[in-house]
Amino acid sequence: MQIGAAFTERSMMLATQTENAKLGALGIEFPQPYNAAVDLVERNLRAGRADKIAVLDDQGSYTYAQVADRVNRFAGALTALGVCTEQRILLCLHDSIDFPTAFLGAIKAGIVPIPVNTLLTSKDYDFMLRDSRVQVLVVSEALVDTLKPILSGQPYLKHVIVSGEKSGEYLLLSDLTAAASPDFDTAPTSSNDACFWLYSSGSTGSPKGTVHLHSSLIYSAETYAKLVLGIQESDLVYSAAKLFFAYGLGNGLTFPFSVGATTILTAERPTPASVSRILRQRKPSIFYGVPTLYGALLSSPDMPSPDELSLRRCTSAGEALPPDIGRRWTDATGIDILDGIGSTEMLHIFLSNRPGDVRYGTTGKPVPGYQVKIVDENNVEVAVGEIGELQVLGPTAATCYWNNPEKSCNTFLGQWTRCGDKYVQSEDGYFTYCGRSDDMLKVGGIYVSPIEVEASLCSHESVQEVAIVGQADADDLIKPKAYVVLRPGLEPSPELAVALQLHVKNQIAPFKYPRWIEFIAELPKTATGKIQRFKLRSTPPDAESATNKP
Repeated sequence: MQIGAAFTERSMMLATQTENAKLGALGIEFPQPYNAAVDLVERNLRAGRADKIAVLDDQGSYTYAQVADRVNRFAGALTALGVCTEQRILLCLHDSIDFPTAFLGAIKAGIVPIPVNTLLTSKDYDFMLRDSRVQVLVVSEALVDTLKPILSGQPYLKHVIVSGEKSGEYLLLSDLTAAASPDFDTAPTSSNDACFWLYSSGSTGSPKGTVHLHSSLIYSAETYAKLVLGIQESDLVYSAAKLFFAYGLGNGLTFPFSVGATTILTAERPTPASVSRILRQRKPSIFYGVPTLYGALLSSPDMPSPDELSLRRCTSAGEALPPDIGRRWTDATGIDILDGIGSTEMLHIFLSNRPGDVRYGTTGKPVPGYQVKIVDENNVEVAVGEIGELQVLGPTAATCYWNNPEKSCNTFLGQWTRCGDKYVQSEDGYFTYCGRSDDMLKVGGIYVSPIEVEASLCSHESVQEVAIVGQADADDLIKPKAYVVLRPGLEPSPELAVALQLHVKNQIAPFKYPRWIEFIAELPKTATGKIQRFKLRSTPPDAESATNKP
């Protein structure tokens, strides 16, 4: 079965979507045949950047010419193993030169790479290997032990390739590429062919394989990266979000390669200490983070001083940025954070603040090439100022969820894609995030945004992080409950809980204040830094939590 043919109808719809989103004015055209890997790499060779550093990783540096050589060799190695066009391979790789090698090498051969989260369990990987029916797994040496228990029982898997120095019983990536030819004839793909998958987080069930086209990578670079972020050839970029994440894939690979910039890749976890060290020593000009990391950096003794930084742009996505964190970051560094929203389904950011036009507390305005609307339960657009569900139309939308027609039909509504987020639009066109549709609270018959309450609590000097969820009171009515992480060195107390409740009452409508405050050491989060509120909702009420009537 040819994947490209199977998704022809959706691909044609996306082509129409391009016209509707007025992308023609941006001058984006695709020759046929078209291959995204060839475009991203060879545009730099044609521009005379063959000797420029493309990637800095934990082991060394690599020029664009060296990347091109590695991509060709890996494409040839896959072909020699018998992997054919439109078949799939799974990438469970830490960030290093081997990620773009495998990702782009597969794409150049017309093979579909599927990067996956490197922090999952063997059970998760077992599901993805079976669901995607991949024939090849490329895995970092440090992760082999996690996957090894489930590899022998895979019905489709034929080859395991290890990125590292020792492969044991498996193939070694460096051996395969060393033995392959530096020349490779590109597969005759088109811009509307399936190019790569990304698995959704699976927070509401099994992960969903999200299928993207060859055109998606370049569209995300030509719209957000160039027209909002303003990325340039001279930039040195560093993304704390890893490449397996849709946000990180654009940040650390697609965007820098699209203009010939240099990207910093590291396998190290993005802790405040490690991120501060990279910001201080490597001196990137663009830093991509997530709200929880910005908050942690601001509270860390390792946070670099302004004269130790070389930043000109900072971005945030993955979770709404509390306005207090944004303002404190600007005060501390002199650089605004461009907060935006994207999704696995849309590949990258489609709604964002702009340089010189940052309004903290909002997600800004639509990225050029995208349209958004806010609708009610009947899919009818709501009036300005009313809360509804966000939908987006744009050129980077996925074609479907693999092997999941029911959820595909529920998410991909013709040319529009449901985001699952509640939003409100201001009179002057700024969009404000109110929470995930499942997280919204109705208190006294009125919608309460957990994000608004969280932002209020985060502005208190004692609060490091907070999450708001709904909890039933004695009358079985839903009211807000706050889980609060205090800043280092502070101790919880009933008096502090009352002070936090009064703080919220003094800032926003009093009926929105949290009826309960529970102090915890840390919030549950995904590998990409999103707070897992559903885990807090399933936590039994704590008898020790504050229940006060300030």
